[in-house]
Parts: sequence; C-alpha cells; structure tokens
Amino acid sequence: MNIWHYIRASLVLLGLTLNTLVLAFPLFLMALARFVIRHERTQIALARGLVRVAESWMWVNNTLITLISRPHWQVEGLEGLDKNSWYLVTSNHQSWADILILQKVFNRRIPMLKFFLKQELIRVPVLGLAWWALDFPFMQRHTREQIERNPALKGKDLETTRKACEKFAHFPTSVMNFFEGTRFTAAKQAQQQSPYQYLLKPKAGGTAFALAAMGGKLDTLLDVTIIYPPAASRNLLAFLGGAVNQVQVVIWQRAIPAWTATGDYENDPEFRARFQQWVSELWQEKDALLQARMS
Repeated sequence: MNIWHYIRASLVLLGLTLNTLVLAFPLFLMALARFVIRHERTQIALARGLVRVAESWMWVNNTLITLISRPHWQVEGLEGLDKNSWYLVTSNHQSWADILILQKVFNRRIPMLKFFLKQELIRVPVLGLAWWALDFPFMQRHTREQIERNPALKGKDLETTRKACEKFAHFPTSVMNFFEGTRFTAAKQAQQQSPYQYLLKPKAGGTAFALAAMGGKLDTLLDVTIIYPPAASRNLLAFLGGAVNQVQVVIWQRAIPAWTATGDYENDPEFRARFQQWVSELWQEKDALLQARMS
C-alpha cells in the first residue's frame, strides 16, 4: 500500500463512521419503541422499519466504497435471488472486508443478512444494541466440559437460540454463518492440518446448530466464494484504500436437504457423520473453485 491508499482508506472510514452515527439515531428510537410497545403487529412493523434503516446504512456504505475505494467487481450467480425467501448464507472467510463485500453483493437483493453472534457481543457499545434491535440471534453456547459439570445445561443452547429465532417466522430472513468460524491464515491452516489448499476445516457443528435452531425454515443455501487477487493484501485497510483492485464473488444456490434440520448433531453419531460428509463435499467443491481461479 502507498500513501494514497491510506488516505482513501481514511476517507472511507470517516464516511462509514459518520453514516453510522447519523443512522444510529432513528434506529435507536425505533428500538426503544419496540422495547416499550409490545403489541405484536407493531413489533413486526417496527422490525421491518429497522431493516430498512439498516439497508439504507449499507447502501450509503456501498456508495462510499464504490466512489472512493473503486474496486472492480466480478459477481456470478445473482440470478433468481428473492427478497421473499429464507436463506442460509456462507462464505470462505479471509478478511474483515468479506462482510462489506457480502453486504455489497446482497443488499436489497435478499432479506438482510443476520449473523449468529456470541451472547457476550450484546455488550459492545452502540453495535450491541443495534444487533439486538435488528433481531440478530445471540447464541449462548456451552462447552462439553460445562455440560458435564452441570447436565441441566444440556439442550439449553438450542432452546435459547430457537427462541431468539422465533421472530424470523414473521418475514423472510437470511442467516449468515461462516462455516470456518474464523479468518483463514496459513498458520491456522497448518495448525489444523486442513486438507484444503485455500480453506480451513468447516465447523459442521455450528452449521447443524443454526439449521436446527431455525426449525427447517431455511431451505436454500447461498454458498459464496470470495476470490481476491493472489498477490493482493487482504486486510480491511487495503480493501478500503483501493489496493485490492478486483474482487470475484461466485454464488452457488443450493437446496438444503430437509434431513439437516431434523437430527441431533451432538448425540447421534450417524447423523453427525452424515452432516459432516455433506459439509465436507461443499468445501471440496469450493476449494476446487479457488484452485481453478487462483492458479
């Protein structure tokens, strides 16, 4: 990166910050109203209004990136997307810029992306309240060791998340879940002994948990592959500063098998093996695509 990249990245970050501060005001007002007014139809109307505010926030962010960062987009697979459908969305994960790219590609084409978040993130200043207001599901996961010490916790994770997802039944939703669980680095790849050339091992348990929590409502997987230029830096500042001059995004629309939402991943070895095999096959295809595009 050169000095101009840093200047452009600073301008974009300033714009993103101002956009967030301006649109936080109506978002928090609606969130307060939603907290006070418990009437169901009013709750649904406010939820829709909050989504429109968030989509406007993303539209302004996308415009700033387009005008200042000026990446060249090559996107495949947008045909047939529907704002009235329920989607599970996943992607390979290499950079914090991935989230901005996904918002750019999908904003107002499908229901707004909602991430499964750790319960602790609700305490993040400003953003925690925004995520809560927008019905992002907060997951309170218990480790195997915690369950062994307190068997009463068994099944609580799924039940808590199911309750958080009940609101999704009122209107279409897109749930975003990075199967890898963390950003790709060569060190993590080596530590995992990942069998994939460009990917970390997918965490099938988290995916099974999300599908079960949604009770079969999610019937289509948008399997996204983000491809940066091989020699480009993939950090957020490089993307915002325009050092990443091209981004390829390939979207595969896949039907989610009905059986994936009906089994017990933690306690049924046969279901767990079948689910892991399904996710592994998805990842093999994604790794082959990355090899073909980056060679």
